Amino acid sequence: MPRVYISIGSNIDRENNIRGAVRELRKRYGLLLLSLVYETPAEGFDGDSFYNLVAGFDTDESVEQVRQALAAIEDVHGRTRHGPRSGPRTLDLDLLLYGDLVRHETGFDVPRGEIVKYAFVLGPLAEIAPDLHHPETGVRLDAMWEKFAGRRELRPVDLSLD
Repeated sequence: MPRVYISIGSNIDRENNIRGAVRELRKRYGLLLLSLVYETPAEGFDGDSFYNLVAGFDTDESVEQVRQALAAIEDVHGRTRHGPRSGPRTLDLDLLLYGDLVRHETGFDVPRGEIVKYAFVLGPLAEIAPDLHHPETGVRLDAMWEKFAGRRELRPVDLSLD
């Protein structure tokens, strides 16, 4: 059974959408590993800051089933898929890792490239899975985070996800 890691982000009605996503993920997948919630500035557009975190869970669903489930949860929370790629989001759920799967297709990459690009992805991921090795580089996530240049961009937020 693969361990899956996803990023969760919102900059519209952040608290309600983050809590709702965690609630839906728990209903579907049970026990979740959750990072702290962090506030980070919008990337690639002018807008309100985001709340971001990473969740991990075990599942016997296929990678395609997980992707469909994440899209359905986004839809329930009012996610629209038209307009610019970077922009405000009610909810953004991205599949970061699916076990040790490596797959690169048009519109879908796992491991997701944002792991090595953004502090709001790598930091929370390294927080809940420090010993995990990146499937492509073989480098431990905590070592990647230790060397990451944008570490100061993360600001923890006190948001209960019970």
